[in-house]
Amino acid sequence: MNVKILLVDDETALIRSLQPVLIAQGYGVDSAGTAAEALKKAKETVFDIILLDLGLPDADGKEIIAKLLDLNALSILILSARHQEAEKVAALDQGADDFINKPFNIEELLARIRAAVRRRKNEAVKSQEFESRHLRIDFLKRKVFLMGDEIKFSPKEFDLLETLARHAGQVVTHRQLLLAGWNDPTVDTQYLRSYMALIRQKLEYDSSQPEYLLTEPGVGYRLDIDFEH
Repeated sequence: MNVKILLVDDETALIRSLQPVLIAQGYGVDSAGTAAEALKKAKETVFDIILLDLGLPDADGKEIIAKLLDLNALSILILSARHQEAEKVAALDQGADDFINKPFNIEELLARIRAAVRRRKNEAVKSQEFESRHLRIDFLKRKVFLMGDEIKFSPKEFDLLETLARHAGQVVTHRQLLLAGWNDPTVDTQYLRSYMALIRQKLEYDSSQPEYLLTEPGVGYRLDIDFEH
């Protein structure tokens, strides 16, 4: 699979350091320093992944997420020095798949990219089932198996887990999960936390040190598929 990545950032030092690392991993890489340049390149080429900085000189990165998706960008990963939770949530609600804070560990970034690539490869399969390590979820039969044994989930627990599994490896916001579980984004998030605790008890060997269901503080949850912590 020839994966094409567009790196959108006005920090030339970051582009100079990151581009050869990505190329060495076998990715095709192009770059843009402004929102206008990014949109122009996205019109000319379909990129599998766009690494998008929010602090661009000519626009807020959040403002072009929808436009990039309309231009057939397949996955958008936010790279940002803005650590405010509201900024992350807003970008994810606009359609970004994931985010990573600057400064970031290159291995973590590469893991997130690999996860995005796997999601693209497995999209057709994931419409029916999800499988990662010892966890298998049959979406059609609404069944969950761990180490080959079926684990019973309530309807609402399954709805939440299915949403996480269909976005495996990427963060899912509280709002997205509330819509999946209650069809109402204004429901008290304490209900969501309670259900996440129940799901952890069923999936994790040690729920105090989860491997599958990770919390993104103030933002949402992530069903991890790399187990590289």
